[in-house]
This record gives sequence, structure tokens and C-alpha cells, in this order.
Amino acid sequence: MAEITSSAPPPSSLRRLVPRIFSRAARRDDVDKLLRTVRTHHPKGDLAIIERAYAVADKAHDGQKRQSGEPYITHPLAVAQILAELGLGPKAIAAALLHDTVEDTGYPLDELAADFGDEVAMLVDGVTKLDKVKYGDSAQAETVRKMIVAMSKDIRVLLIKLADRLHNARTWGFVPPHKAAKKATETLEIYAPLAHRLGIQAIKSELEDLSFAVMHPKLYAEIDSLVKQRTPQREQYVQNVIDAVDADLRELRVRGRVMGRPKQLYSVYQKMVVRGREFDDIYDLIGIRILVGTVRDCYAVLGAIHARWTPLPGRFKDYIATPKFNLYQSLHTTVIGPGGRTVEIQIRTHEMHQQAEFGVAAHWKYKERMAGGKADAKAVDADMAWIAHISDWQAETADPGEFLDSLRFEIGAKEVYVFTPKGRVVGLPTGATPVDFAYAVHTEIGHRTMGAKVNGRLVPLESTLQSGDVVEVFTSKNPDAGPSQDWLGFVKSTRARNKIRGWFTKERREEAIEQGKDSIARAMRRQNLPLQRLMNQDSFTEVARLFHYEDVSALYAAVGEGHVSTQSVIEKVTALVNVEETNTGPIDIPVGRSRAPRGGDSGVLVRGAPDILVKLAKCCTPVPGDEIVGFVTRGSGVSVHRGDCTNVKALKEEPDRLIDVEWAPTTKSVFLVQIQVEALDRSGLLSDVTRVLSEHHVNILSATVSTTNDRLALSKFVFEMGDTVHLDRVLNAVRRIDAVYDVYRVTSS
Repeated sequence: MAEITSSAPPPSSLRRLVPRIFSRAARRDDVDKLLRTVRTHHPKGDLAIIERAYAVADKAHDGQKRQSGEPYITHPLAVAQILAELGLGPKAIAAALLHDTVEDTGYPLDELAADFGDEVAMLVDGVTKLDKVKYGDSAQAETVRKMIVAMSKDIRVLLIKLADRLHNARTWGFVPPHKAAKKATETLEIYAPLAHRLGIQAIKSELEDLSFAVMHPKLYAEIDSLVKQRTPQREQYVQNVIDAVDADLRELRVRGRVMGRPKQLYSVYQKMVVRGREFDDIYDLIGIRILVGTVRDCYAVLGAIHARWTPLPGRFKDYIATPKFNLYQSLHTTVIGPGGRTVEIQIRTHEMHQQAEFGVAAHWKYKERMAGGKADAKAVDADMAWIAHISDWQAETADPGEFLDSLRFEIGAKEVYVFTPKGRVVGLPTGATPVDFAYAVHTEIGHRTMGAKVNGRLVPLESTLQSGDVVEVFTSKNPDAGPSQDWLGFVKSTRARNKIRGWFTKERREEAIEQGKDSIARAMRRQNLPLQRLMNQDSFTEVARLFHYEDVSALYAAVGEGHVSTQSVIEKVTALVNVEETNTGPIDIPVGRSRAPRGGDSGVLVRGAPDILVKLAKCCTPVPGDEIVGFVTRGSGVSVHRGDCTNVKALKEEPDRLIDVEWAPTTKSVFLVQIQVEALDRSGLLSDVTRVLSEHHVNILSATVSTTNDRLALSKFVFEMGDTVHLDRVLNAVRRIDAVYDVYRVTSS
């Protein structure tokens, strides 16, 4: 996307360049107009609940002002009007009027539920933002996650949120430029693609144009000017094409409506900047839309169009026989029209046009039942399978950053459409493989996949699928069969990736717990420790808490999976029991070198002076196993460096201040480790690295990230480690991340 290097125009300039983002609520946008619109779509609907909701909202927002200076009530009223024009029913309109009361006024959710019912309260709660103070930097991600969960229960939550964002976008001119730009970016990344996914083109197109206007006002004004300059000539040509098509319809005796398709400014910009097209090439593309009564008429008109003008090879798409993921249906064809100019034509029924413009909102218009105000559950479930799918994988994604990255990919990815052997259509992200297909069909089929056929031929599991492929997968009959770690290197769908990860962390949990138990028991026997006394539930519960695990089973599983070393667990258990049972007699532990008390938990002892203060040098961050050198500082005890630290050369110039030190780590010792990760830059890389480190219970203290001109990403992390035994496991886990080609511990040398 092109960047504008000049500073953002001042508000007065923006008002001239982009007047659309300075819109105010017109006086006619009152509650009477709202009621008339709802009555048009729902003549028998309960309008009293809307009037009550307006009265409550008006009172709750009394005295509050928008940044445009208007009374705040104009915003929920405008949001309700947008939803009423989409055809939503009285309860959704009431929720739209009340959607900001819980968040911005003293009107609590439980009181709202008592006044308007649980259904309206659920819709309002779904669009209410989470507390930024409580959730910090993750508040935005968690708010979006909350909305995703709520919309899986009732899609009207998302419709209210989209209408809310649309009206806010119309008034971005009154918001500080940096805040408006942030909101516009979020809209382009999340809300406009969600509207597209649900087939609501009317909202999606306006959100994109308004966001484009805020982010690049000068480019927006320039493209708008170019479009207006060419409009008269274009309209004359479009009218000539429409007249020719009308003549074909009369000859076929088909009743239909022919119209020109408006050009979206953001779409023109995308083609110019992203695809490198010239404006004249884009604007020469003439768009015509034909609306007819039946599917049979659609194909009849298509035949007449192709008989009149030559179709371009490869440009015909039949979305009636195979609808898009958002239920969009239409026939698309491109022909060489009068004068040799290219004409794009869409042919669809009036019902298909309603679906194309309003998407899932059109279903609510026709499927709401006035008695209960609820939609036909089976119909909505069938149409919104994607909603259930996206809600399913979000529950499996704990990290807020990873969740937002996955959501952007999920809603923005282009799709390919493949078939099962029985003819069922399955939508997958571009670049998907037979493994992605298997997980899309069913989780268990994905886990047990062992081979695949595409169009009747055996192919490797990492093969890329193309639209129209017929895919058949072969599964293992072994009940213990499972996925391979290698699959994570080539699967494209979020669902497949999460299911594979879930299998390794959950399906094998019991096995890891048993392995952890056995490992601890064997180590205790080797050291002649009293199993009966040490392996009691209370002591291990406390040790699990010290390692930040939720229970003892999680601690055993961590040992079994290699995240925590057996010896570190034994040391903490023996130390704990030793403290708790000092009055019950000595514990049978092999006698070793006695450790004198020392003034800290650095894990290092000074020979001959056990009480002296010891600090580990930050320049080289030594850890147990490294050769170390002690240096007596002035007033700060002994500083411990690695033997190969670059600073040691300077220290040796004062040999009388060098002192012998040795490692003596205890259960309370904490060491700093610095690692460097080298990788090819890609989206989500930092999220993947931090996720792997957190999975290994690494406490990150600082991180620096940089990217070179050659798209090489260099990341340095400093973190704490109480047990350095499994550092190699951490490094190996990071090394297995896609695009990471090296990771190593950083020292001064």
C-alpha cells in the first residue's frame, strides 16, 4: 500500500478534500423515521420496545456530547437507522439504541436485562468494549474476541458492531487525525473483511472508502476527481450497452432490470497501487448488472449476451452453481463490447441481489419469527457455518496477538474451492493442502490422515490444491494414529494448525503425566530419597505453584514433555519438605558438600567468604556450567563474569581484585539468559517466537527486534531462568518455528 510522506492535512483541508467524514446527523434522522423504516420491514413487529429503548438511551446519554458537538443520542439513533434499513427486527434495533449505555453511562447490564430481557442484554453485552485499565494492551484483542464469541451465538452482535463502526467512520473528520488513522487501519484489517465475509457489500464498500479517505486523503480526492472527470463519457457508453441488453431481454421475453455498476474508489486505488494498473485501464472497464426473476432467466440472458458480444476466455464464473463462502450467488462474464471496450457483466436474481448487498442481514429480514423474535435456527446455522468455525478456533488461541494475526488471516485470505468425492464443496485458504482439507472435513479425519488423492492421482500431503480439484484422503485404522509435527510447516488454515497443536498438547497429556511421574520417581530412587515422604500431594502442589502451573498434573506433564527438568523439581521438593519438617528429624538425603548461607540467590559462592554479596554480570550473563571469574568491586560485593567475557581482559590488569568463585545454585537461584533469533521476516513471526517461549514458561524481561533491507529479522530476548538444564530444549523449540534459520545464546564473546 502506498505511503503518503507529507503530514496529514489540517481539519479544514480535510473537510475540503473528504467532506464525507464530516457528516452530521440530519434532523430527519429522528425516532419517527426509525419507526417508519422498521414498520416497512416488520409490519407486525413490537415497536413499543424501540420507543422504550430510545427513552432510556436518551435519558442515560443526557448531557453527553459527540466530538462533532452533537448530542450523543444522535449516534445510537443513526446506528439503529442503519440496521433498520438492513431489515433487522425490533429487538436488534432496541439493542442498537442501547449499545453504548452500559459502557458509557451508569446504566448497568443487569438492570438493562430486567428492563428489556436477556436477548437484548446479550446483544448489548456482545458489543461492549472491555476495560482497558484491567486488560491493558490486550484490551482491543480481547474485545474483538468477546465479539467473536457473542456473534457465534447471535450474528446480530456483529451487525450492530458494523453499523456502529460505519456511523463512527462517517464522523472521523471530528476525531484527532492520529486516532482516526488508527481506527481506519483497524477497520480495513478487521471490520471491512468481516462485512465482506458475511456478504454485506453495502457496509463493506463504504467502510473501505471512508478508511481510505482518512488514511490517504489526497489520493482519495485525486481519484475522486479523476472519476468525476470521466463520468459523462462513461455514462453515455454505459447507456448504449444497457439499451442493447434491454433489447435482448425484450426478444427473450424476460422481465429484468439493467443498470450500471458504480465504481468504488478504494477498489480503484487497490488496482492502481497494489496491482500496478493505470487509471485509464481500470476505468475503461465498464460494469453492468442485470437483475431477473428466476435462475432459468439468468442462464437465458447469459446465452443472449454471449451471442451478441464475444466473451473473453477464462473470465466466466458461475457462482450460482457454486456460491462463494459468504453465500454470494451470481453469473460473472466479461465480453468485448461496442467499440472494442471490455465490459464486465453480472447476472443474478432479485433475491441474489439482496443477498449480495445485505448478506446475512437479508436472512434476518426474512427469517425472523415475530412470536419469539428469533431466527430459524437450522437455516442460520447452515448459513453461518463459518461463524461456528471461527469461534471454534479462537477458543484454542490463548495469546491475544496471535488471535488477532489469525483473525486477519482468516477473514482476509482468498479461498480455493475443492470437492469431496461425493461432490460437496469445501472452501480452503489459497495454498491449502490435503491436510487442510482433511481437517476441514472433520478433526478426527485430519488426525488420522496418511495419504491423499487429487483428481484420482496419489499426491504428497504437502501438495497445493487448486479450485475445482476433487480430493480424497486415506486415514489410518490405528486408533492411536496422530498428526506429524512436520505438518505445521505446510498447513495454511488456522483450523488445521490449531488442531495439530492441540493434539500434541492435549491428546498426549496423560502419557506426559505418567512419563513425568515415572521420571521423578526413578530419579528419587537413584538418589536414595524417601519416596513416601517426598511424593505427597501437598508438597508437590506447592512446587507446582512455584513453577507457575495450575495443578500437580500440569507439573508432571511439563516434566514428561521436557519443559522442566526432573532434578529441579526434586530440589524444590526436598528444600520445601526440609523447611516444613525441621522438627520431625532429618531427611534421608545423601550427604554432600555443605552450603553456608550466603547473601543472595545468585547461585555462586565465593571460596572462603560465603557471606559476601555476589552479583552476576549483565555484560555476559553467566549461567551454571559456564567457566566464571570473580572480581571484587568497590562497595558492590563480587561481580561474576564468564571466563571469556571481553571485560575480563581489563579486569586482569588488577589481579589482586580477582577472586575464586564456584557455582552453587539453589532452588531460589534465577539466571539471566540472552538469545538471538535469526529468521526470514514474515507476518506473525514475533507472535510465534513469544508464544513458543511462553509455552516453555520463560519469563521475558526485554526484547529488541529489527529487520534489514534484505528482509532478515533479528530478535534478541533477555529472560529469566531458574533451571538452565532445559535451555537447549527452548532453543530447539524456537529453531523449529517456520522461517527461523538460527537461534543461539548471546555472550560477550
